[in-house]
Amino acid sequence: MRIDTPAIVLANRPHGEHGAVVRFLTPDHGLQPGYVRGARGRTLRPVLVPGNSVQLGLSARTEGQLPQATVELAHSRAAMLGEALPAAAIDWATALSAAVLPEGQPYPRLYLALDGLLTAIESAPAASGWGAALVRFELLLLAELGFGLDLSQCAVSGSDDDLVAVSPRSGRAISRAQAAPYAGKLLPLPEFLASGGNASWRDIADGLALTGHFLARDVLHDRLSLVADSRARLVSRLHKAAGLA
Repeated sequence: MRIDTPAIVLANRPHGEHGAVVRFLTPDHGLQPGYVRGARGRTLRPVLVPGNSVQLGLSARTEGQLPQATVELAHSRAAMLGEALPAAAIDWATALSAAVLPEGQPYPRLYLALDGLLTAIESAPAASGWGAALVRFELLLLAELGFGLDLSQCAVSGSDDDLVAVSPRSGRAISRAQAAPYAGKLLPLPEFLASGGNASWRDIADGLALTGHFLARDVLHDRLSLVADSRARLVSRLHKAAGLA
């Protein structure tokens, strides 16, 4: 087996005295693990930071063998790790992807979405500029794994007007009139998801609460403990930045 491909570093776990097992997301081969010799050395340690883009080479003699990986840095995002909120977002997006995606199954749309999200985190002056992209990435991940939400029309009336909430059970949108009797029992649907436009801080917080509910219920299951700290850190820092704490 030989693969040569662009990739995004998702997770890095020390293995042996100097190496590491690194998980990468690739456009055509999905999630791929590989053993990187010297990963903990001075040269490769800054390359294998989650969120970095690399050129990845994978090779293995047999199908069941953990591939040997070689990496060349294509684009570093390590500088963003010095900023609390961008660092929390990068940590969460990469940890989530590493935890839930099955190995070897291609998700080209997710690869492009994650790359776009990471680019947005780099270029936007504040989280209000990339928060909506993070919510949309999580919605896409849910859909790609077979748990997509239906936010296009009201589950009760079939109307696509004035959608304001989502059923926490069915994942379907609810209009304002139909939601009124169930106040407090439904999840808020941010306007930017219902009808487009810009997202406020409150919209972003509501969007993450929405996706967080379905990620925890449908995708993470027994893996929640692996990424719970990353999610909590992101939400806490976003609320603090937005003055919502």
